Amino acid sequence: MIGVEDKVDVIKQLQRDVLSLQGFRKMSGNQLFDSGLGIIENAFPDNTFSLGVIHEFISNASEAAAATNGFIGGIVGRLMLHSGACLWIGTKRTLFPPSLKIFGIEPHRIVFIDVSRPKDALWAVEEALKSEGLAAVVGELSELSFTESRRLQLAVEHSHVTGFIHRQNPKAENTVACTTRWKIQPHISRTEQGMPGVGLPMWDVQLLKVRNGRPGSWQLEWSDNGFQHIPKRRLSIPGIQTRKTG
Repeated sequence: MIGVEDKVDVIKQLQRDVLSLQGFRKMSGNQLFDSGLGIIENAFPDNTFSLGVIHEFISNASEAAAATNGFIGGIVGRLMLHSGACLWIGTKRTLFPPSLKIFGIEPHRIVFIDVSRPKDALWAVEEALKSEGLAAVVGELSELSFTESRRLQLAVEHSHVTGFIHRQNPKAENTVACTTRWKIQPHISRTEQGMPGVGLPMWDVQLLKVRNGRPGSWQLEWSDNGFQHIPKRRLSIPGIQTRKTG
């Protein structure tokens, strides 16, 4: 007769097998990837940021797009700590490469591919995602159909490359085959009392969808070369000034 503990082990193994079939994976040597996102990782299966999948980001304004690129840069920087380069593909690049240094990325380690037509950008993203040696691929697109997103997902299931699709001003927030859907908004930065200028980057982070996980919303700040979770009660501490960052 199978005991309770044996049943639990069987269920856990089945869950791991299902996640593996859906593209969730650990880093080589069974080493867990630390995205630096802290408690946000608890929203993912196995409490670990998902690799070898497509993460979708949606922004509907220029300030949100800039915040989203910064947030993506923070995660990509962690991925590039281990190995590989990153391809950043789009039709209208607004990202200033040296600004990535704040997220621990040397600009020369990212290959920017600028094309003139959206369909060329989509093709380049799909081909890049098939390339096994890359740490990540970032694609700045606008429209993405379910069929197109499915092709991207199939590409990473074979290459195990992690993809980030940033959809700026899409006509519709249609259903796609991506594993997650995020919305990132800039948050009012904090400065110490009496200090001039703006504070460190801060974000309102919404994880709207995560396959086999738990969506949620958080506030994050970038400091000491990493993401820092900001409890809501700390945002209203007296004596701390807030200023808009953009």
